[in-house]
Amino acid sequence: MPIEQIKDIVDYGIIGLLFFLSFITFAYAIERVLFYRSIRVTDYRNKTALELDISKRLPTIASIGSNAPYIGLLGTVLAIILTFYIIGEQQDTINPGEIMKHLALALKATAAGLVVAIPATVIYNALLTQVDTILAKWEIAQDKNA
Repeated sequence: MPIEQIKDIVDYGIIGLLFFLSFITFAYAIERVLFYRSIRVTDYRNKTALELDISKRLPTIASIGSNAPYIGLLGTVLAIILTFYIIGEQQDTINPGEIMKHLALALKATAAGLVVAIPATVIYNALLTQVDTILAKWEIAQDKNA
């Protein structure tokens, strides 16, 4: 596989995938916050139905938060392989600037994975707290009706 293709896979494939996952995370988070604001716990007679409605999309956000670092790590490994390939190919005339560019690409992939994972994990935990609050409000409403 040519060097430029590997570089494009890391730059556009891995970083692009992480950007897409970040977009999904924020879109789902906004949708969930808007849904939580509009929910009326008194409309639910069944706790399981309420849990199903308020838990939608949360596993996706959790999966993105837990897997984004691995996707970034994949980009890092590919970029390091690329760097070693360049070093092996240019043994006699190694250009330190070229090596540093490719190592920076590796670090960029790692950073991108973390930039996606950290907010996704924070968002997931914040939404999970909202879920617990809504379930507690439902139980209080049920106690009042009993």
